Amino acid sequence: MWIYEKKLEYPVHIKNKDLKLAKCIMAQYGGPDGELSASLRYLAQRHTMPTGKSKALLNDIGTEELAHVEIVCAIIYQLTKDATPEELKEAGLGGYFTQHDNALYPADANGVPWTAAFIQSIGDPVTDLTEDMAAEQKARTTYEHLIALADDPDVIDPLKFLWAREVVHFQRFGEALVDVQERLNSKRFF
Repeated sequence: MWIYEKKLEYPVHIKNKDLKLAKCIMAQYGGPDGELSASLRYLAQRHTMPTGKSKALLNDIGTEELAHVEIVCAIIYQLTKDATPEELKEAGLGGYFTQHDNALYPADANGVPWTAAFIQSIGDPVTDLTEDMAAEQKARTTYEHLIALADDPDVIDPLKFLWAREVVHFQRFGEALVDVQERLNSKRFF
């Protein structure tokens, strides 16, 4: 179980609307390489990890990814706050508005709804940790693309925080992979 603090892991204080950028940032909410996919992937994979250390790492990072979902949602909400239906339509969000109004719904930047098909959990710890490292690199790259698209420091700041966490998660998964491989090799598992 978790202890939940009712505040974002990193503050988001966006003052200006930017509906087109919000649409792009949705990739990190409901996209295949987004935070929701990462959190569910890691929280599922933790059960088949062979060491307490690797189970704990996946639990911790999976939980942190849920905090990142909150941050991404806060960014999107603040970028679209008080948008009119006409503004949403102009930004290419008319279909989204039709189905969800101004609510946050997990879809990618193209409006494709989130699906469990976006996550992978195969049960082999080496394969899963390698997949996790790749997932963190894809998320890092996506944040780099979003930062390149943004021009508002109020948006860029939390995006840079999220980018940095992807780098740290990649490193931790690499360490866990080495630890798991040593464990598996010491017992002659093939």
